[in-house]
Amino acid sequence: MTAVKAVFFPLNEQLGLIERWSQGLVKQVVWLSGLVVFERAEEILARVGQIAISDSSIWRRAQEGGERFQEVLKAEEEKANRLGKRPEGGFHRRRAAKGRMGSAMDGTMIHIREEGWKELKVGCVFKVEVRSMHDHEADKVKKQAHAVENSYVAHLGGPEIFGQRMWAEADRRCWEQATATEVLGDGARWIWNLAEEHFYDSHQLVDWYHGTKHLALAAGLIKGEGTPAAAEWFEDQKDILFRGRTLRVARTLESQAQQSPAEAEDLQREAGYFHNNWQRMNYQDMREEGWVIGSGMVESGAKQFKARMAGPGMRWSRSGAENLIPIRKAILSDRFDDLWRQAYSSPPN
Repeated sequence: MTAVKAVFFPLNEQLGLIERWSQGLVKQVVWLSGLVVFERAEEILARVGQIAISDSSIWRRAQEGGERFQEVLKAEEEKANRLGKRPEGGFHRRRAAKGRMGSAMDGTMIHIREEGWKELKVGCVFKVEVRSMHDHEADKVKKQAHAVENSYVAHLGGPEIFGQRMWAEADRRCWEQATATEVLGDGARWIWNLAEEHFYDSHQLVDWYHGTKHLALAAGLIKGEGTPAAAEWFEDQKDILFRGRTLRVARTLESQAQQSPAEAEDLQREAGYFHNNWQRMNYQDMREEGWVIGSGMVESGAKQFKARMAGPGMRWSRSGAENLIPIRKAILSDRFDDLWRQAYSSPPN
């Protein structure tokens, strides 16, 4: 029997000549649009499914699906933030022993037509799990905390709405039932403002990557970028930083600024970074107490949003980006089927 090829043309759809697509097909089209560019989705559907659908038709279905996903997520956000006010005494009520949880915040850039490059704020909510791992340098097995069961939030705009979305995702993940929690960030003031507002009883930590990144910048200023002397200085100061002696690092940078007039302003800025965040840089203690100190989980999420939304030549309308973001988020959070059922009122498979 010869296979029947389904063909859908955008003009026919616009004119109402196609009464409807099956919901199963629409679901796969929307899911695929969150993974690859629309032109690539068209090619995959044609090659794998023998279904010829134009990229413009795929785009329209993705826009509709994204709008519906946004409605579901907005309802979750409104419920969580209506109930998520700071309780009397300033602490969440830990209702049950459900292990540890964490959240991390970062950002990436995407291009919006008529606006230019804009920051897409990205957040991750995760469980903290201590696992045994082999330390190759010490040649021994040690236990170290890892972020697992990651789910993601993204917002193209300011921190206020992003913070509400972060809290909604944390609330959905039963944040208040965790025995203890942590917040990781790069040191930006807006992150700690959100932490104080929504995650006020959590441990706060500047992630190790960003802490050492600032230290590496300082090493280049003092010893010359890329030189052996810079590498040696960096390794010495990194050990001091890891052991929680952050103010000692800051004082070293201030002293170097006085001796190097040409780099004084930049060194003072780096010293200020460590001064402002010293209480959030107790890396050794946090690691030994079983907490995650790296931000790989949110950096990975930011890269995956960027991979879909900031490829070569990509320029988005604001509404187009905002409708694709919840689809991408649902896929990365392993929540696409759940959101689809809620958005389209379809029964579980």
